[in-house]
Amino acid sequence: MTPVTAMLRVLGISTTYASLQTMSDPARAERIRFDRHEVAGAFGDIGTDLPLIVGLIAFCGLDAASVCIMFGVLQIATGLVYGIPMPVQPLKAMAVIMLAQRLSPGTLAGGGFVIGVTMLVLAATRSLDWIARVVPVAVVRGIQLGLGLTLARLALGDYAGVDGARGYVLAVVAVAALLLLRRQRHVPGPLVVIAIGVVYAVVYSFDSHPWTTLVGLRLPRLTVPTTTELARGALLLALPQLALSLGNSVLATSQATRDLFPARSVGVRKIGFTYGLMNVVGPVFGGVPVCHGCGGLAGFHAFGARTAGAPILYGAMYVLLGLVLAPGFATVVRVFPMPILGVVLLFEAVSLMLLVTDIAADRSQLWIALLVGAAVIGLPNGYVVGLVAGTLVAHATRRGWVRLPSAPTDTGPR
Repeated sequence: MTPVTAMLRVLGISTTYASLQTMSDPARAERIRFDRHEVAGAFGDIGTDLPLIVGLIAFCGLDAASVCIMFGVLQIATGLVYGIPMPVQPLKAMAVIMLAQRLSPGTLAGGGFVIGVTMLVLAATRSLDWIARVVPVAVVRGIQLGLGLTLARLALGDYAGVDGARGYVLAVVAVAALLLLRRQRHVPGPLVVIAIGVVYAVVYSFDSHPWTTLVGLRLPRLTVPTTTELARGALLLALPQLALSLGNSVLATSQATRDLFPARSVGVRKIGFTYGLMNVVGPVFGGVPVCHGCGGLAGFHAFGARTAGAPILYGAMYVLLGLVLAPGFATVVRVFPMPILGVVLLFEAVSLMLLVTDIAADRSQLWIALLVGAAVIGLPNGYVVGLVAGTLVAHATRRGWVRLPSAPTDTGPR
């Protein structure tokens, strides 16, 4: 019996590990494997996760130990449940709104709890498909466009210019690294840039921090939202996130499992249930609200992961970081060079905005997306206004009640 086998049996999951034997039946393919491919695959999603986690800890007052431990635990639990490299990612809409508006940790916990309960209800009542049909793709793309613009404004306005000339030099180095590594499938550019930022923070900002203060045992802290925080979290965070989660986190992820793991594909309801459970439990213990994601699944797969070994290893890294190294991590985050974080977030913003290109050929759909995006960045509670108004306009257009421009009007030379 290997040490790994013994450990898993102690944890009571020997039947899961039993499927590690090589089987000719693809429907009974191995669920958990630990080899170099899974180790490489474990870093397939870190470029998306880590910048958002760093930003939330640095600017919104989240507890580093709680965030890291819960994020890691949910990665491990998801791997054991699904037996494939199913990702767990911070909810992007919530993270961007938190960073832009500097909301309290309690509000984030409230928003996470509300969206978790909502997703559980939708999964239990089989309403996920219906809701996804009601909210058109153009509206979802408009919200993503608005999120991208908000994040870009934050990255360029609040982060990139910090530290003066030295900050601009760092930003240029970060941009060059991301562009050079953009086509490298096995070298995540954001991870390299984050590593540059950590080295910079250690070299220039750790003089006053004794190394003995950077290590210490930490446990998650309870974060119980007040009634006001629940209400604010529902309105400001959960509602804008819901439309994105239905399309990207549930429906698209289910389709991605059918494309990448046809013998172990996962249905919409199961994804909805685990999404809901993670957010009912995680934020109460100080974790960030999370989801599954088709992009993260593709990232794990592209880096070589084929079983739950990758998310388990990835989660174990965060658990260790939170339990033992949280003081040091929190210190690094506090002194992390903002220009580098700004560049990483800017690239994330551009990737969000580019999603609108899949409807660019349909002018009426593009108009709806642009209107929703404008509402998001220009109006109070713009995410809610854009979601509701955009959905109404889309359905009115479909029924012929409203006519939107289908092609640009040529007014001739002026």
